[in-house]
Amino acid sequence: MDGIDPLVPPSGTGCQECLAEGGWWFHLRRCAQCGHIGCCDTSPAQHTTAHYKETGHPLIQSFEPGEDWYYSYPEDAMYEGPTLAAPHSHPADQPVPGPEGTVPANWMSLLHG
Repeated sequence: MDGIDPLVPPSGTGCQECLAEGGWWFHLRRCAQCGHIGCCDTSPAQHTTAHYKETGHPLIQSFEPGEDWYYSYPEDAMYEGPTLAAPHSHPADQPVPGPEGTVPANWMSLLHG
C-alpha cells in the first residue's frame, strides 16, 4: 500500500512537537510512512494533521495501546493495514492525556470536538 513503510520505527513515545514546545496531547497518531508521532485532532495543537499537510504522507495509524486502525487523509476513510515496526503504541503506563506534568487541570475544556 502506498504511504506505508512497515520497517520504519516510530519517532518516539510522544508527540514530537508538543514535547519540543512544552505542550500536551490527548491521543497519539503515527505516520505510516515516516514514523512521525504526533497528537490527534482532538488535541489542542493537532500536530498529526499538520504533519500530513506539510509532507503529504497520506496514512496514519493509532499509537494508542490496543488500537491498530489506519486512517487515510486523502480518502477520509479508515483502513486495515500491515503491522508496523515496534513499538506499536506509547507505553501503557504513559498517562492519557500526556505527558505527565504538562496537562492543565481544565484539559477537557481545551479539546477539539
